[in-house]
Amino acid sequence: MKDIFVSDDALRKAAGEGMDAFVKVFIDAIRQSIGGELTAENMGELNNDQITLLAWDTLHEEIMDGGFVQLIHNGYGPFIFKNPFAKALNKLWGMRELSKMIYDAHTLYVKYGAEIEKDCTDEEFMALFEQYPEFDDMDDKFVENEEEWTEQIARYIDEHIENFAKIAL
Repeated sequence: MKDIFVSDDALRKAAGEGMDAFVKVFIDAIRQSIGGELTAENMGELNNDQITLLAWDTLHEEIMDGGFVQLIHNGYGPFIFKNPFAKALNKLWGMRELSKMIYDAHTLYVKYGAEIEKDCTDEEFMALFEQYPEFDDMDDKFVENEEEWTEQIARYIDEHIENFAKIAL
């Protein structure tokens, strides 16, 4: 496992700015330690909690920007749905509601993923949202619960900080 460090000063500053900044400090430190992007080659350098946090970050960024359709179209379906991400959120992080949503989205991913992942023009991409309205309620639910879920993640990190990084004084 790779040693990941977060400075105590950065952590204190982020904690004062709020839960989003607190979570981001860890995400940024993990990403920096692996060269910016999680790959099959560097995944073994991280522990389960660190990988789960990066999966949350990917899910969060994609859903907040364009929903599950965008997440799948941009190629993140396998990372989110074919890994034990939802299971980790439920069993280890205690986030049953988010986990259930990911399992529900997985069902739609299995049904529509191949079509959504196809290369297409910007116009065709925009049409995907109309073609797959089954994702709309999940997108809305994610946005509605995003703040609460981010708070739960920040709390989990705070309670298991040693699983994410070492604090450098």
